Amino acid sequence: MAGNRTPNSALAEVIAQSGATYFALAREIRSVAAEAGQHLGTGPSAVAYWVSGGTPSGQTPFYIAEALTRRTKRRVTVAEIGLGCEGGVAMEADPLAVIADLGRSVIQRRRDFLGAAFTAAAVGLPLAYDHEAVAATLRASETGGSVGPTEVMAVRQLTEMFRSADELLGGGHGLTTVTAYLTDTVAPMLTARFPSATVRSEAFGAAAQLACLVGWKHHDLGREGAAQQYYLLGYQLACEADPNGHAAWMMRALTHQALDLGHPGSSPELAEAALGRATGKVDRQTEALLLVTCARAYGAAGQSARAARALLAAEDAVTDTWEPVPDYAAASGPVAATVASHMGKTLTAMKDHAAAERHYRRALAGRTPGTYQLKHGLTLAHLGRSVAGQHRHEEAVGLWGRSLDFMGGVVSDRNRRAVKEIQATSARYRRRGVAGAVSLNQRATELLSNQV
Repeated sequence: MAGNRTPNSALAEVIAQSGATYFALAREIRSVAAEAGQHLGTGPSAVAYWVSGGTPSGQTPFYIAEALTRRTKRRVTVAEIGLGCEGGVAMEADPLAVIADLGRSVIQRRRDFLGAAFTAAAVGLPLAYDHEAVAATLRASETGGSVGPTEVMAVRQLTEMFRSADELLGGGHGLTTVTAYLTDTVAPMLTARFPSATVRSEAFGAAAQLACLVGWKHHDLGREGAAQQYYLLGYQLACEADPNGHAAWMMRALTHQALDLGHPGSSPELAEAALGRATGKVDRQTEALLLVTCARAYGAAGQSARAARALLAAEDAVTDTWEPVPDYAAASGPVAATVASHMGKTLTAMKDHAAAERHYRRALAGRTPGTYQLKHGLTLAHLGRSVAGQHRHEEAVGLWGRSLDFMGGVVSDRNRRAVKEIQATSARYRRRGVAGAVSLNQRATELLSNQV
């Protein structure tokens, strides 16, 4: 009975520390759940129910803890607020065991994993990571057979094949297959005895790229907690391959995920650490990609002057094509186009729509549409937004219409969210009588009805 419940004083205390009203906290919880692909109807009465001793169901305790983490600017755990045992994102001492655990969760479609929330407090985990302790664990596990360059090359080739398919069909295509390959084939390979330290590094580098791809696929589907755990796994594997350049690249992936979700928090610190780790140890184009990540982090954090300096440095670095780009950085596509795209996002966050437009157009010109279907459609959508920000609404309608040409048949939550935004904007334009808005709204509505 309700009268027999024991009030949750631990939860009440942390809510008080956060300064949030029940209404504001409920809104934050709904936002966290939405990032994890879950629709919750949480309201102030639900928060009051939990404070009075009621028990939230499913993954909701983790969503509450994450919402309070964001409010208090410190790590809040479910144990601290009296709602269960601690779990969630961490970097374990044995990343090979993590591969197996994560793989089972994906293949068995465990709701607690696929619905896990992105954890803002985990963005900075690489900053305190003890690579040497984990390296010792991995060395001790080398009891398998022999693996050479041929097997490593096969992993790289298959990873590139999966990545190319994603660009055409979206992150939801072949997720279980890619996960099973990482779990059942690549992870056991990492316990082998290698003919040289170079081959060992290449094997771990190939595994890190594959883990990053699995993380990206989850990110593309809107499964942000799962994506974050695979990105952290990729970081651990990259540290074994190259603790400078490749590890910095995985720190970049974690930074971009946080920025995409609107959580600058630790992003500037992590982006700076990645750049500091790689500068002088990677080619200048890879350095440009890390510099533009710093620019995005600064821009999102409201540090406009630092963002502008980082953008200028990235523009300078990207023109130096003397040295080859490593596989992990080349995987994102033509470097100049990638840098231009992120410059556009940085300038959009800084409300400089005219400059953002120039960079989005450069990004489009630098990528072949047939090869980069997903990126091309999303970049056109971003370009339309920057043009609309300059009050050229009919031109924006045309750009969004072109973007829809690339968005059919793609299994991607990012893609779907872009179409929904176009649908909503075109509905407003239709009411205002903007030319082409009626047709654009109809196309967007039809496309959404046909997507899974």
